[in-house]
Amino acid sequence: QAQLAESGGGLVQAGGSLRLSCAASGSIGSIEVMSWYRQAPGKQRELVASSTSGGSTHYADSVKDRFTISRNNARNTVYLQMNSLKPEDTAVYYCNAATAWSNVWGQGTQVTVSS
Repeated sequence: QAQLAESGGGLVQAGGSLRLSCAASGSIGSIEVMSWYRQAPGKQRELVASSTSGGSTHYADSVKDRFTISRNNARNTVYLQMNSLKPEDTAVYYCNAATAWSNVWGQGTQVTVSS
């Protein structure tokens, strides 16, 4: 059974940094896209950043120039470096791995940014 193991969430002050990690394991197959989503209290889940197997990246406008997604294909691991964090970045962050036959979600990791 495919699983995504997330780590790196926590509590930081505004202006600080965090790095989230997500490692895929199990019979997940060939991962085409790995992404980070987030869901803030009372809001819909939104795409934060994504990375294709070919190295292309996409970012939400709200995090451009502050967040960086990177990927280690050999380890099936994706990272999200978050700099200059703002209170509005507070959310549960979810890792997603998309293959030709399935989407696999992590359990989510809480990121809290204090003012």
